[in-house]
Amino acid sequence: MDWIDKIYVATKHFPSDERFGLTSQLRRSSVSVAANISEGMGRTSNKDFLRFVEISYGSFMEAVCECMIAKRQNYISEEQLKSLYSDAEELARMLSGLRSSLLKKE
Repeated sequence: MDWIDKIYVATKHFPSDERFGLTSQLRRSSVSVAANISEGMGRTSNKDFLRFVEISYGSFMEAVCECMIAKRQNYISEEQLKSLYSDAEELARMLSGLRSSLLKKE
């Protein structure tokens, strides 16, 4: 959730003509990470939960890519990208750990 907050802060300053482009896409993909984990937790089996964790990871990788695009377009600074990427590395480890624990329960 903290990472999503950082994404919203960063995208607040994107150009207005990106409102329906990269701004929207980056916000939606970052929110999708948490939303899919939440939805998966509500499922009745570990197999279903695992599927939603994997979908979440895909959305996460999409958001990381969009952060890099934002930097290349000079919408965020190098410091912002480094901060977002550093947090992303930690989130990737957490998602991987969650996935591994669900695989063990299969």
